[in-house]
Amino acid sequence: MKLTAIDVGIVALYLVAVAVIGLVMQRRARENKNAYLLGGNTLPWYALGLSNASGMFDISGTMWMVMLAFVYGLKSIWIPWLWPSFNQVFLMMFLAAWLRRSNVTTGAEWMLTRFGRGNYANQSHGIVVVFALISCLGFLAYGFIGLGKFVEIFVPWSFVQPFLPFDLPPEFVPHFYGLIFTSFAVFYSILGGMSSIVWADVLQFVIMTVAAVVIGVMAMNNLETATLNVPEAWKTPFFGATLDDLNWTGIIDEVNEKIQADGYTMFGIFFSMMVFKGILASIAGPTPNYDMQKILSSRSPQDAAKMSGFVSLVLIPTRYLMIIGFSVLALLNYDQLNLDSASGIDFERILPSAIQNFAPTGVMGLILAGLLAAFIGTFAGTLNAAQAYLVNDIYLKYVNPTASNVTVTRMNYTTGVVVVLVSVVIGFFAEDVNSLLQWIVAGLYGGYISANVLKWYWWRFNSSGFFWGMLAGIVPALIFPYIFDGLDLYYFPLLLVISLAGSLIGTFTAPPTDEETLKIFYRNVRPWGFWGPIAAKVKAENPEATENRNFKLDAFNVVIGVLGQMCLTVIPIYLVIGMETEMYIALGILLVVCVILKKTWWDKLDTHNAAIPKSKKEPLVTH
Repeated sequence: MKLTAIDVGIVALYLVAVAVIGLVMQRRARENKNAYLLGGNTLPWYALGLSNASGMFDISGTMWMVMLAFVYGLKSIWIPWLWPSFNQVFLMMFLAAWLRRSNVTTGAEWMLTRFGRGNYANQSHGIVVVFALISCLGFLAYGFIGLGKFVEIFVPWSFVQPFLPFDLPPEFVPHFYGLIFTSFAVFYSILGGMSSIVWADVLQFVIMTVAAVVIGVMAMNNLETATLNVPEAWKTPFFGATLDDLNWTGIIDEVNEKIQADGYTMFGIFFSMMVFKGILASIAGPTPNYDMQKILSSRSPQDAAKMSGFVSLVLIPTRYLMIIGFSVLALLNYDQLNLDSASGIDFERILPSAIQNFAPTGVMGLILAGLLAAFIGTFAGTLNAAQAYLVNDIYLKYVNPTASNVTVTRMNYTTGVVVVLVSVVIGFFAEDVNSLLQWIVAGLYGGYISANVLKWYWWRFNSSGFFWGMLAGIVPALIFPYIFDGLDLYYFPLLLVISLAGSLIGTFTAPPTDEETLKIFYRNVRPWGFWGPIAAKVKAENPEATENRNFKLDAFNVVIGVLGQMCLTVIPIYLVIGMETEMYIALGILLVVCVILKKTWWDKLDTHNAAIPKSKKEPLVTH
């Protein structure tokens, strides 16, 4: 173990700092449900943006992306579209504002504003809660495994075992470490609620930014005296139908086996499927996790849009500076890395092994504190989302609607502990970070898309259609991994068809949603899409009402925004590996993107995000 007293001290200081934030915010969080789950809607958009960025800068994802950059080089910038990473652009341009205008606490509560309380409303509300809990548990388990693998490099089991009354098989050592740090994350996140999470995340993001800059500079300094030995295709983001030109034979032969195992060799088909799924997933809106809770915590629709745009601006350059920095250090010193695991060479261990071998005293402590901060921030945000659904959408809705603030606080604590324990159990059954990630983003989210696209853009879609569409998507998503071999993304079209069939059958076998509910939803949220009949009724009652005709502008802004996001991705990569001409071209494109979006997005935030004013004869209806 190469940790020094200085490194341990830096990590300990960080852990104490976030614990203090949790204790300080505890009193405020106890005020009421809104204060605990949404920070009282008083948090500034830039703090929420930094918090969301910190939550996405997680250990498991960073380990995965360092592995991708090591293996695929600049082509790796496309693979995070599996999430899809460009969903933040859709949120920035229109969807975050739509969601915030709903004025709800959770995604499940949002269902009542869209479908009312009749017919299948309870079932559609319930299916969202089920999906939210499954996805939150999946992401908690995903982070739990990644953290364990990370810590195992720095604290070998041989060092710890003599102090414990038991021994563990090698394959379960990461789970043990994950459990230890998970317990710490639970403490501060449960105590302080959303306010605690956001301000701790801001501290964490500052730490991670400093760590990223240090690693990027170290990699650049190393490249002054060494040359990267990689396939020529590694240095270009462009690709053909296959990855045949990315041949590692004679360089690091094992990487060829990794590419085959990942299932990305038919890259043209893989990319097409990613884009197809990614666009649908993005227009479906955020999934019910910490990202949605941060949007609902914002002060206004305008702040929700600003927050979503700020996430990409601060997260991507910082994260990729660290990712490419570690990848370069690992490539230059591959023979010094220890990537052996119980199941053979594990490329997901590149990140922790690179830190252990290349980070000097003090810097190692800073990096460890930053990456532990990333884990704790992600874990805390996801845990908060799971608590919100259990307490707000189950306990307060069905069990004890009149619960006091003291009782609600007690339930928040209890549900937090239960959720963590269940996610730990799931983590024990997952093979690795990549397999769990593939299941979440390609399988489970594939079943989510159809119903959640229709709910925004088609007035006739009802709660029956939503329930059956979600059910028809989630059940196969849970079963297909045991039926089909290969990459989960490739059975996404089948999931989509099954889910779409369930949505349409459910919709047309039940009456439309109550007209008053639809009119109020349309007036508040103002979506574009197939809302003609409802728009006509709203305008008949209120001549001042205008339809949302911003589809073409929003679509244009999304394309421009994705281009800008990719420039933010490649600029730090080009900077570190010394491709100056390409970097300046990307900087030029980014500048043009910023000028365009200033005129087409930023300057129009107030006018595009105003709700339709109420007509004098419209009854007051609340959900």
